[in-house]
Amino acid sequence: MTNENLTQQTDASHPMDFLLAGDFNLGIPVAGDIIIGTVVENRQNAILVDINAKSEGIIYGRELDNLDEDTRADLTEGTEVPVFVVNPEDRDGNIVLSYTRAAEEKDWEMAQALLDSQDVYEGKVIGHNRGGLLVKVGYLRGFIPTSQLSNMRRLQKDNNEAFLKDIVGEKITAKVIEVDRRRNRLIISERAAAREVRAAQRERLMDELQEGEVRTGRVVNIADFGAFVDIGGLEGLVHLSELSWKRITKPTDLVAIGDEVEVYVLNIDQDRQRVALSMKRLENDPWSIINDTYTVGQLVEVTITKLTNYGAFASLGDEYGLEGLIHISELSAQHVKHPREVVKKGDTVVTRIIRVDPKQRQIGLSIKQVSSDKFMDVDLALANMEEE
Repeated sequence: MTNENLTQQTDASHPMDFLLAGDFNLGIPVAGDIIIGTVVENRQNAILVDINAKSEGIIYGRELDNLDEDTRADLTEGTEVPVFVVNPEDRDGNIVLSYTRAAEEKDWEMAQALLDSQDVYEGKVIGHNRGGLLVKVGYLRGFIPTSQLSNMRRLQKDNNEAFLKDIVGEKITAKVIEVDRRRNRLIISERAAAREVRAAQRERLMDELQEGEVRTGRVVNIADFGAFVDIGGLEGLVHLSELSWKRITKPTDLVAIGDEVEVYVLNIDQDRQRVALSMKRLENDPWSIINDTYTVGQLVEVTITKLTNYGAFASLGDEYGLEGLIHISELSAQHVKHPREVVKKGDTVVTRIIRVDPKQRQIGLSIKQVSSDKFMDVDLALANMEEE
């Protein structure tokens, strides 16, 4: 063979060389890969996805049965979706894909990012067990132990099972506090997010709250001087004197931590970021209806509560703990230098009401006039009423 012939044979191309030279990008996917594909057909029992491989991948019916209606509806032809390669080639030669596995992988990345950033996440409570709540985090399930619920929720807890069941379906704000993919463990905490949430709520409430408003709140703390009530992220103080018109010596006589109460907004101090609340302003002021209960000339049995130089104070024994004053001049027909000559603290005596002044919030009493002829008509009228 001549050199010329050899040269010609070498230069000539093989008729199948175009197959070797052509770039068809027919990559073989690897199990565990996450690929962005395009839905090419949405069948009743399968979805075909183009992942730029030798053939379309398939999302099988078993997984589709577990997809919610909204997600299934989104998987329309032409939609780009992330898919997880479950099996590059099953026994029928199909590429088996998973939409939820890809979504879960992305959600694990999101969970880790939330853990790193400590951003607040809002999710829906989808279930509960004896230990806490299950919360949807994308396609993952986050777990909130009861110890990681907000203080406000824990105050409301009576029966644990019933309490947790009532929260299912609600949206809850929390922070991711633990991510362990190997153990499939995602722990979130409402309590950790509460401070930021409450700060935002407090700022909003301080701006919108108006004096004279009525709000529903929950008692969150009790001190000797009053009760602190949370009205939706902002705590206000109901001072002991504003708890009730009735006589109480300590807040626990009337309220307990966790009680739901109605409160009246008394005062808003923007500079000190404080709110004063009242419960008694939502009740009838006993002095506004005093004339329905007490009248001049009425005989009442009272208990001496305090002695002063000018007279003795006495409790009328009603539910409001109202007191009247027996002036020193009304203690006896005889001259009295000091009330202790006639009564002492704790004594129970019969007195006559000689003055009722709602505006001054005062009731005048008298021992001296109990048998006075001045009130004979009143006594007779009351006696006749009792007989009837």
